[in-house]
Amino acid sequence: MTKITCFGEILWDVFPNHEKIGGAPLNVAARLKSFDNDVSMISKIGEDEKGEKLIEFLKQREINVEGVQVDPAYKTGNVTVMLNEKGSASYDIEYPRAWDKIKFTNTLKTLVESSDVFVFGSLVTRDEVSRNTLYDLVKVAKTKIFDVNLREPYYTSEILEYLMNEADFIKFNDDEIFEIAKKLNSNAQSLEQIVRFIADKTNTKTICVTKGRHGAILFYNDVFYYNSGYQIVVKDTVGAGDSFLASLINKLFKNASPQDAINFACAVGALVASKEGANPELKPEEITAIMGNS
Repeated sequence: MTKITCFGEILWDVFPNHEKIGGAPLNVAARLKSFDNDVSMISKIGEDEKGEKLIEFLKQREINVEGVQVDPAYKTGNVTVMLNEKGSASYDIEYPRAWDKIKFTNTLKTLVESSDVFVFGSLVTRDEVSRNTLYDLVKVAKTKIFDVNLREPYYTSEILEYLMNEADFIKFNDDEIFEIAKKLNSNAQSLEQIVRFIADKTNTKTICVTKGRHGAILFYNDVFYYNSGYQIVVKDTVGAGDSFLASLINKLFKNASPQDAINFACAVGALVASKEGANPELKPEEITAIMGNS
């Protein structure tokens, strides 16, 4: 069983008519656990009812919560989610929140040192406290997976470049990789050229780029693998990329072929986008069916 620790924001996605538990690292952790991995979460909640419900959710999913700190001074995270007519989301991420203030402790260090995989994103670096904790944990991690998650105005080129250089595996969406390549003064034109440019510049062996309904591209051991997506009716896109990443990690670390891994990940991502919220339950037969219909 692969031991995986996810680091970063756990929060509530507040939609116009309802609230759902979310945060990219939590979504990744929940999906990884659904595939029978040994998963731990590192984050911070407020001393409030919303924080208690997040802990309850993680415990129900059998995700280890010893790395989730409680902060009496800051509230649990909240994000206002706006959906357009196509179900695509935009976000208003309240600041500061408890997850901005994750403090380095020996408990966190031990969790990360004992894990096979350490997954982290870029949003958690918006505050110096959580950013410095991440930098300290990256130093002791084994396999480091960086989930790029660009949310204006919460990132800088310097931080992104540092984390890309530390990572063994980077996941972008297509908008993100084009923006970052531009900031790095790349002259590359095609997506493949940009992927190779970033792989060379950051010495990263594995890079994945999601392309929304057009699927994804995976660069793995100097070879490109492709999936052109699965046809679904989009309910909302919140969490689809997170479930995609979790599914890809799960398959690659269980020694599936890269092509099988990206096919499976695209199917899971599409299914999540066809349902409401970031963490819908998926049945194995649903995943098999969507892959069989391609």
